[in-house]
Amino acid sequence: MMEYGLIGEKLGHSFSKIIHEKLADYTYELCPLTKDGLDAFMTAKQFKAINVTIPYKQDVIPYCDVLDDSAKRIGVVNTIVNRDGKLFGYNTDFAGFLYNLNAHDITLKEKKVMICGSGGTCKTVTAVAEYMGAKEILVVSRSKKENTVTYEECIRHKDVDVIVNASPKGMYPNNGESPLDLSNFPNCKAVVDVIYNPLKTRLLQQAEQLGMKAVNGLEMLVAQAKFAVEHFLSTEIENDKIGQITLELLKQLTNIVLIGMPSSGKTLTGKALCKYIDKTFVDTDAVIVERSDMSIKEMFAQHGEAYFRQWEHDVIEELSKQNGLIIATGGGAIKNEENIQNLKQNGVVMFIDRDLEHLLVTDDRPLSKDADAVAKLYEERYPLYTKYGDLRVPNNYPMEISQQELDELMNTILGGYHEILCHQWA
Repeated sequence: MMEYGLIGEKLGHSFSKIIHEKLADYTYELCPLTKDGLDAFMTAKQFKAINVTIPYKQDVIPYCDVLDDSAKRIGVVNTIVNRDGKLFGYNTDFAGFLYNLNAHDITLKEKKVMICGSGGTCKTVTAVAEYMGAKEILVVSRSKKENTVTYEECIRHKDVDVIVNASPKGMYPNNGESPLDLSNFPNCKAVVDVIYNPLKTRLLQQAEQLGMKAVNGLEMLVAQAKFAVEHFLSTEIENDKIGQITLELLKQLTNIVLIGMPSSGKTLTGKALCKYIDKTFVDTDAVIVERSDMSIKEMFAQHGEAYFRQWEHDVIEELSKQNGLIIATGGGAIKNEENIQNLKQNGVVMFIDRDLEHLLVTDDRPLSKDADAVAKLYEERYPLYTKYGDLRVPNNYPMEISQQELDELMNTILGGYHEILCHQWA
């Protein structure tokens, strides 16, 4: 018998286990179910309480003996409690989404709201928009349905105030996708994406670039879990716990990305960081060498720079989808803007800035083989490092760095990292 857990079709990306076990003293299990297995699971009732996610939030309703008002009104259930064989269905997504909006000072009152996606999550978002007094609610669907517009039609609505992505477009593992081009909506002030993996979808990255408020779904996930636990255990939990756990998760999940010139100290810094914070170090150049079975110098000589850059792009794309990493990049990774987009979807980017006179000339770096080449690269790349770095970290420490100097460098990086999470993400 599973006491507490989550059912859904694909749960490999879920953070629910981590969140529930921070909120309550029980083991929370992830239970992926096929559509063919749903009936047997629900009929057996071998659980104390469960959460329900895509695609079963509506399919489980017939198995519930009692629905709360929110679940009845919306027609979606994400929380079920088994009380002596009687199943009570609740919708805590409503309260979770409402909390997320309020936590980020987003009001829908008298606003024109556009919702991408017409599934179960759309029903919840629509209910919240109605509750907050939205002036108009526009639902966008891939195919023409009653009371919806298509993605082709929606771009005529230039006066949209708030956009909510309630679709899986852009969710892991399809990280690079986006449901909309936000440049079509010049009046939009805020974009909310219910997706939390990646932490910043392409949609949210574009929102930030256009000066719109950008909010992901992580705090909603924590909030709805908090309200679910209250039903699970018939208890009350302070709302302050939501923000606390959200920030804890961000610190645990968010990658630290190191950019900078060759020999600026990215690899040494990244390896040292692992002793100060619980993350796994990975060097993109080292991954390329291991997988291609040739050195960077050999790759340049045999196939040229473009070949290497494609390898670099593919490795960065893969690693950037993961969480809890310290990623040291090659010096030229910033030349491809898509690399930066990928790295920033789950990461904070640190520019390790070493002055030109302290950079080394080494034979194993094809583009840094002499002092003139290094100087040329430095002049070309420095504006990109400063543009893309969320924090500039000066590093003119000697190669034989002392423990005190190392502590100073680590404190600069980690202090900046935590401050960025507090102000930019949380």
